[in-house]
Amino acid sequence: MAIADDPELLGDFILESREHLSSIEQNVLTLDQDASNSEAIHACFRAFHTIKGLAGFLELGAVQEVAHEVETVLDQARTGKLAIDSSVIDRMLESKDYLLVWLDQLEAMLQKGTPVAAPDNSRLLVSIRALTAEPVARQPERAEVAVEVPAEVATAVETLARLAEAVAAAESVAVDVPVAVDVPAAADAPAPADAPAAQKAVETPAHEARAIKVDTSKLDYLVDMVGEMVIAQSLVRHDPDLAGESRPRLMRNLSQLSRITDEVQRTAMSMRMVPVGQLFRKMSRLVRDLARRNGKRVELETSGEDTELDRNIVEELADPLMHMVRNSLDHGVETPVERAATGKPAVARVALRASHQAGHIVIEVADDGRGLNREKILRRAIERGLVEPGAQLTEHELFHLIFQPGFSTADQVTDVSGRGVGMDVVRRQIHRLRGRIDIQSTAGVGTTFLLKVPLTLAIIDGLVVTVGAERYIVPIFAVREMVRPTEGMIATVQGRVEMALVRGSLLPMIRLYRRFGVKPASEDPTKCLLIVSEGAGRKFCLMVDGLLGKQEVVIKSMGEILQRVDGLAGGAILGDGRVGLILDLEALCG
Repeated sequence: MAIADDPELLGDFILESREHLSSIEQNVLTLDQDASNSEAIHACFRAFHTIKGLAGFLELGAVQEVAHEVETVLDQARTGKLAIDSSVIDRMLESKDYLLVWLDQLEAMLQKGTPVAAPDNSRLLVSIRALTAEPVARQPERAEVAVEVPAEVATAVETLARLAEAVAAAESVAVDVPVAVDVPAAADAPAPADAPAAQKAVETPAHEARAIKVDTSKLDYLVDMVGEMVIAQSLVRHDPDLAGESRPRLMRNLSQLSRITDEVQRTAMSMRMVPVGQLFRKMSRLVRDLARRNGKRVELETSGEDTELDRNIVEELADPLMHMVRNSLDHGVETPVERAATGKPAVARVALRASHQAGHIVIEVADDGRGLNREKILRRAIERGLVEPGAQLTEHELFHLIFQPGFSTADQVTDVSGRGVGMDVVRRQIHRLRGRIDIQSTAGVGTTFLLKVPLTLAIIDGLVVTVGAERYIVPIFAVREMVRPTEGMIATVQGRVEMALVRGSLLPMIRLYRRFGVKPASEDPTKCLLIVSEGAGRKFCLMVDGLLGKQEVVIKSMGEILQRVDGLAGGAILGDGRVGLILDLEALCG
């Protein structure tokens, strides 16, 4: 059959193969640390075997060839005829990369409808076959001793061998059932009458169905609709026509509706949650490759892999996390010789940790390297005009200079870093996720970056404030405190910049009504409220008329026109039906 004849079948193959390739990389990296791990060898063998079978059915010859050759290598490894060493690890990772490139091209073909040619695999096949060309040289075989075996014993051994092969094949089928998103299913829910036989077999096994495959776009749509339902429920609850009603049965029904809506919302959001461990696994390969390229010995430690957060946030965190890990390995971790000179173990440690904290997820990227060089950071900042000579900076202010665009302390440019791009992208991306980033560093001991991001991008906790007749929502994660200013707290610097003296610190003051062209209730700061906020690593004060309260709101897109307005991150429908604009604090203070 031609691969374009059945796009649905090819799409299923791509989805399932991606899952197998992810498993392969994880197990290969396990073998890199422990070459004798038989479970990892068997898992890799089953994954390549399954990919080979599926590719053969779809007549994807290039995929089938590569998978077959790697399967041969792994077969010798699991029978003890071949030792797992760095060359075997490298070839398996190269094979995984090749198959992933081919899958990307197949996916592009499905989207564009244009045929693609398989990437050249000739050089890869030669290098894989070379691994088994001389098995005797790679691992000496034991001397064979001729023993006469009775016919009955030989027959029994052959039967057991066939049985073992059948069990291995069954394990392969059982392990490799693709599930894109786990959604609890009713135990006795029957499969649709028109469902394919294979689908019925997966979704309604004799021992009760536990998960079904759901397209992620449908899941996103469900979450959006649940958000609309939450808004509708809030409008009903705050409807002025019902405000004066005191009928007990109506109030009970409204309360019941509110409880059910909240529960549906929590359930819908949990369905889109995925473990952060899949993100950490991607970093394992990066650490191994960069360490080998730079002649460093690094061990990656992970914890909190089961911590869950929104799938969309996991995808958005991939690039920032990659930049930070690369930065740790290039700037933070020393070479074995440098570490020996300072009395450190030759093997450096990079740690990725995830944990829950007050409705947020905190991800730590830590290393036990040389730490941030305060003097060099300050010198480069003065050279670039970011800091005045003689300026007294706090540790927080000094460390956050590395997030300035184009800032770098590297003495030379490498293929990993040194051009001053990356860390500013990290900060921008984290702030776009409504998160924040902090740094802890001790010279000679190491550096820890702490990323704090919300559990989901669909909902936000905010303070609803008023400016004239308008309503604005200040994300609560960026609010430090609120103060009512007095006469002596407000000053003007050089006749143009207004500052507020809060707890001994002069902070820039932003009059929100001026920024958005709104008529305020009062222009006198002493009759207004100052919200001490933080954005882009700097503290400042927002002057608003008043505070209506704290509210959890569903974020809505602003549309094409209002998306271009600086200082706005989105909108939300409040309980009274009015629209509140969500502030982008980083853009406001920029």
